Amino acid sequence: MSNLGILVPIAIFTVGPASYAFTTWVRAKHGYPLTDRKGRTLVSRDGDLTLNRQTELLKSENDRLTGQVSRLEERIAVLERIATDPAERTSREIEALRNER
Repeated sequence: MSNLGILVPIAIFTVGPASYAFTTWVRAKHGYPLTDRKGRTLVSRDGDLTLNRQTELLKSENDRLTGQVSRLEERIAVLERIATDPAERTSREIEALRNER
């Protein structure tokens, strides 16, 4: 019975902070604004706008770089084809292009 007497105060002091930490983790994971124990927001709206703006800039840069990589891959494929094709075939294709004019 004496062991149970010590577990009650330990449970009282650990359940509160553990539940607060869990709640904060869940709120952060799902994108809710973080608050302190009094309910005040920890991240200001300006911070949220700045993060959203940075996210949009990163997305646009990612799209630009993805397009650039795909264009470079196409160019490399053409260069590989030119480098590996026999010279006779390449000269025939060049002559065919000249004759189309």
